[in-house]
Amino acid sequence: MSEEILINVTPQETRVAVVENGVLQEIFIERARRRGLVGNIYKGRVQRVLPGMQAAFIDIGLERAAFLHASDIYHEIPNGENGEGNGRHTPNITELLREGQDILVQVIKDPLGSKGARLTTHITIPARFLVLMPFASNVGVSQKIEDPEERNRLRELVLAARGEDERTGYIVRTAAEGIGEAAVSNDMAYLKRVWAEIKQRAALTQPGHIVHEDLPLAMRAIRDLVDDEVEKIRIDSRETHEKVTRFVEKFIPQLRGGIEYYAGPRPIFDLYGIEDEIQRALSPRVPLKSGGHLVIDQTEAMTTIDVNTGAFVGHRNLEETIFKTNLEATQAIARQLRLRNLGGIIIIDFIDMEDEDHKRQVLRALEQALSRDHAKTHISQVSPLGLVEMTRKRSRESLEHVLCETCPTCAGRGSVKTPETVCYEIFREILREVRQFEVDRLLVLASQEVVDLILDEESAALAELEDFIGKPIQFQVESQYTQEQYDVVLV
Repeated sequence: MSEEILINVTPQETRVAVVENGVLQEIFIERARRRGLVGNIYKGRVQRVLPGMQAAFIDIGLERAAFLHASDIYHEIPNGENGEGNGRHTPNITELLREGQDILVQVIKDPLGSKGARLTTHITIPARFLVLMPFASNVGVSQKIEDPEERNRLRELVLAARGEDERTGYIVRTAAEGIGEAAVSNDMAYLKRVWAEIKQRAALTQPGHIVHEDLPLAMRAIRDLVDDEVEKIRIDSRETHEKVTRFVEKFIPQLRGGIEYYAGPRPIFDLYGIEDEIQRALSPRVPLKSGGHLVIDQTEAMTTIDVNTGAFVGHRNLEETIFKTNLEATQAIARQLRLRNLGGIIIIDFIDMEDEDHKRQVLRALEQALSRDHAKTHISQVSPLGLVEMTRKRSRESLEHVLCETCPTCAGRGSVKTPETVCYEIFREILREVRQFEVDRLLVLASQEVVDLILDEESAALAELEDFIGKPIQFQVESQYTQEQYDVVLV
């Protein structure tokens, strides 16, 4: 697997593309006017405590109050309560918070749609190999490090570097596989310095203000995305290249040789075809090489993915054609989930398969394709209807929500009323108005398509209407009106 990271920087935005074997897999976008909030630490003030929801709304200085659930609030575990049996006891929200209380919180999910940011008081501070958990005491190891011996070795390294008296918690990240004692100690010393600065700043900061901001996207991508498979990091901004180089020399010196400044005549994203891939990622239809296709529909509640054979007719029989289309679809689905940053509940409608072994193979192929995803995923079994339910955790807006807004013409429906429909609505509105008001004549303002239809195909119906109401009706084209917009003016 050959992997490259491309970083495109302008004064307005930074974009990071992850390219595997020449194919775009993920795109991250951060705009100067609206940076992401995940990882930021704020000093907040409790606005409202809602016992019925076991949650509270916290003012952290944003447009909308942020949401904090009781399960995300750190509290001391009473002696003798070890988490066994019925699990750790989470106190009632009223025992943990009161209105007007100041509280240190961290954003774990950006505001999405109409929802405010999601918060936690379980603060975490990431470095290259370790994540510091100031209020925890356990040492965990990333589940993606599968070798039991390596997991134990890393855990022992962290415990030894931490010391017996210290009770701070750590998580060993996937990138730590194979590292030595010096790397662990360096990360630990850096994290302790950052936490000391955060505590000092928090004491001086007023509620509703930021205490600690996560790294900019370019540095964050180097910290979180780079692993042994990344061969090259190409950056098209000299200033950002210098900043990244300094960051790498300080924290990831082994990466120095893989960072390049790109100064070519063509934009770096054009060189790799990234711009075209981004445009395609906004389309609901995704073609498959075999001739089949996916249809992806993103709604507020969930995302649905429909698999179709399309023009693919296969070479043997129908069952084999369906199986091969579904297998190919698993790779495309895994890529589209990462590329579009789709999350929450995802329903995949595979083409119905009769063979149970085929169902198992398709499910295994999907799991394997998702194994490279940085976001946590969970897949259910194939239902009798051929549906696969899965979830994908994400903390930021999807690509569509970052780049697009609701269509002002159709208001997000995805369709508009036909000129014929609008024509008949106008006729009904005219009847409604003349029954209520005394008028000499009526003027209808509408779009070109609607006016043309009324004066041409519906001219006989218009004449009948004028005879019925006994008033003349005039029409005026408004070029700024959408097909659905009209006004009936009483003159």
